[in-house]
This record gives sequence, C-alpha cells and structure tokens, in this order.
Amino acid sequence: MGKTIIEKILSGKSGRDVYAGDIVVADVDLIMGQDGTSPLAIKAFEAMGGERLFDPNAVYLVIDHSAPSPTESISNLHQLMRSFARKTGCHLHDIGSGVCHQVMIESGRVVPGTVVIGADSHTCTYGALNAFATGVGSTDLAAALITGKMWFKVPPTIKFVCHGRLPAGVFAKDLILHLIGQVTADGATYMAAEYVGEAIGALSMEGRFTIANMAVEMGAKAGLMEADGKTFDWLADLGVRGVEPVSADPDAAYAKVLEFDVSDLEPQVACPHRVDNTVNVGKVAGTPVDQGFIGTCTNGRLEDLRVAAQILAGRKVKPGVRLIVAPASCKVYLAALREGVLAALVEAGAAVVTPGCGPCVGTHNGVPADGEKVISTANRNFKGRMGNNKAEIYLASPATVAASVVTGEITDPREFLK
Repeated sequence: MGKTIIEKILSGKSGRDVYAGDIVVADVDLIMGQDGTSPLAIKAFEAMGGERLFDPNAVYLVIDHSAPSPTESISNLHQLMRSFARKTGCHLHDIGSGVCHQVMIESGRVVPGTVVIGADSHTCTYGALNAFATGVGSTDLAAALITGKMWFKVPPTIKFVCHGRLPAGVFAKDLILHLIGQVTADGATYMAAEYVGEAIGALSMEGRFTIANMAVEMGAKAGLMEADGKTFDWLADLGVRGVEPVSADPDAAYAKVLEFDVSDLEPQVACPHRVDNTVNVGKVAGTPVDQGFIGTCTNGRLEDLRVAAQILAGRKVKPGVRLIVAPASCKVYLAALREGVLAALVEAGAAVVTPGCGPCVGTHNGVPADGEKVISTANRNFKGRMGNNKAEIYLASPATVAASVVTGEITDPREFLK
C-alpha cells in the first residue's frame, strides 16, 4: 500500500515501515522554543538531569512573544533563556529577530523530509517546505533536547485538493479561512492536512506558509505540501541545494479527500469568537472597526506588507482608527524598509512595532479596550486572544485589513485593487 507524505517521513525517521495509527519513536532534526514556553522546557530539562543537548546546532531559542520585555518577571525569563543558550551552545535569536516561525523558515535548516518540533502550536507552518513540523509541550521538548527523539502516533491524512486559481483580490488567507470554515475548528483533530492542486501550486511560498500555519486551527497535527520549483528556489535563496523532496504515492490511503474549486472564492472574514465562524466579506461589510493589525506568523511577511502598502499608499488610516504593523522578522523589516513599503505604511498612519508576535498574543503592544472591534491578520480570534476578553477580533487578509482601516469599517479590498 502506498504512503502519504507524513507516513513516508516518519518511516524514514523511525527506521520502520509505518502507517497511520502506528506509534513511532522518530529522530528529530530541529527543535525550537519561544519565550512563552522555553523557560518551562529549560526547567524540565534540568529536572530530568539534562547536562548537554543532543545537538546544540539543532536547537533554536527565539525571544519573540514578549519582545522587548514588558515586565520584570518576563525579563527574568528572557535572561534564563540567554543563560541556557550560553551554557549549552544552542542558537539564540534575541529581541527584534522576529517571530519564531519566520526565523526558522529563514534559517535554511528546515528542508523537505525533516522532522521539526517546536514548543508552539504554529510550528506546523514549516510543512509548506515539505517537512513534518508540529507543536509539542514544554516537557516533551525537554526530553527531546536530551535524546534527539520524539514519539508520535502517525496521523491519518486529509487531502485537500484545491482546483482553479484564486481570483484577483483574494489571497491565501482567504483560502485557508474558507477551508477551516468548511471543515470546522475540530474537523481534522490529530490528523495531517495535505494540500494539493492548481490553486496551491499557484501560490507563492509566502502564501503557502499562511496555509500551512493555520492547519492547527482545524485541529490538525501538521499541514504538508509537496516540494516544487518554488520550494527549491526559496531554499536556494538561503543557500540550500540538493534536497530530496517527499511525495505521496498515487495509491496512498487518505482518511478523507476533500475537493474545492476556488475560482469564485470571495474575500473571507472569521467573525468572533471562532476561527471557523467564516463568512464572505460582504456579509459583514460595514461593521465598524477600532483597530487593524497586520503581522504575525500567518501574515507578517514581505508579500503581506506589500499588499497593504499598495492599498494604503496615498491614503490615510481613518481618524479614530489605529493600524499596527509588526513585520514577521528583522529580514522582512529591512526588506520592507529598503523597498519603501514601511514608509508608505507609516505615511498612511500605521504604527510599526518590533518584529515579533506583538499584539497577537496580547502580552503587550496594542491591547484593545473593552468593546472595541479589531480586524487582524492573525490566526486566532478567541476571547482574550489580544489581551482583552471584552474585545472582538475579526480575522482577514492583509488586503482586507488595509482597506478596512481606511474606511473605518470592514471593507471588501477588491474596491481598492481594481
């Protein structure tokens, strides 16, 4: 019987012929922890008697969730991470480096066929690079820091076949919001999502990262894509060549095969307080907004900032409305700076904050007031996600967010992209 992408990867990394449902102990290629989870992992590592890392060069710590530190207690946690990195020799990306997931895909270390674990649920982002990447708990991470191994139950796979091409003014974020709305927030729990089809092939790598990033929002363990010329070009730009892609077999067994024609898809909005509460933008057009946010590990990349700047250039954020922009990494920040993208955003009235998670997690930077409505490019809109459970968060593409802060209400971006 043929295998899915994840079955092939875990077979190779466990040295066994495995299929969905099997329990495996697999070699891990890369480990990532961020400042919300690494301190717990470090303490668990020490409690387990850990003295050295299995491979310091395979371990990345990123300070991104509360960066720069907003409080004394968080500063002490950051200092714990810095001290651990000095002691063990692992990689440390300090404040300003960017969101952990963007840092990882820019590292050149995530390549097809690798197994990557991260103490963050959106580690699944790297599946766009044809890798098995998934989030784990801090204690599991600590054990892997010592052993270089992790146990998994091989997930069954849902195959998403996306036919056609996205219309003008409709983006990867709209596609994944639509898919989540169809499958629901728990419709793929502990499964792998495998994305194929013409619509996926037509996306840039930035768009593919957006799709893979939000696999967890439908409950999936991982979101995977096959490698193609765009994948190889992305890696080549990072100096990586000669990688071996992993493809599903034609006779692979899937839990489900879901087919969608996206040719007529409209811009999507996820309404409070569920990511799967998605509607066409026209259903909520006219809803007043108090704040817009463009950034996060979902949509803070250069392509996203360019689209927003295209809409905002020569226009102004409506008085009484705020726009916060957080580039996904220092690399993205510098590229947007050199291209004049940030200038266009700032001239329109945006406040640009340090590359990192910023307002998304609600620890600092842009916490909304009671009753305020926020339209955001983030991946979650649960109550309290941005730091206030009395606020309402709508999720949308960077284009929809940019158009909405100009008008002061949720707006179809195609009106600005004609």
